[in-house]
Amino acid sequence: MSPAVAFAVSQTTGDVRLSWDPFIRHQELLDAKRPGKGVRTLTRARVGPSMVSRYVSYRPPSSVGMTMETGPWFFASFGGGWRFTPEVRGGVDGTLAVWKYTYAIKPALLAPVAEPIGQQVLGREIRARIAAFARACEDPAVLDAALGPEA
Repeated sequence: MSPAVAFAVSQTTGDVRLSWDPFIRHQELLDAKRPGKGVRTLTRARVGPSMVSRYVSYRPPSSVGMTMETGPWFFASFGGGWRFTPEVRGGVDGTLAVWKYTYAIKPALLAPVAEPIGQQVLGREIRARIAAFARACEDPAVLDAALGPEA
């Protein structure tokens, strides 16, 4: 699969996104009908917290970045970026998808205890999300929604 297809799947919204992304229980674009730089997104996580984030970069088909504007009381900051690059493995063309997240806990006094817990909880959620993303990249219904019928 090409980076363009992987990128398109990663940016699906609405019911299509809910069909594959186990991290979210609700997500909506607040400022536009399509993702793009400057667009805000409301996301409610399956495990409870909600966050309004803003796309700080949107570079199809290679990368996307976001930062939290408002969110759970325990995050002083939160951001993430997804990068898609061509990769050949065993002679087969594909895409390497790298997802990175950064965050800071508040109040700072809680950080030594809360950060290791956050690493464990977020790590588990992100691993499940990446596995679901890989399955979505092979799902004809998701591909049709991401790219149209010619996918």
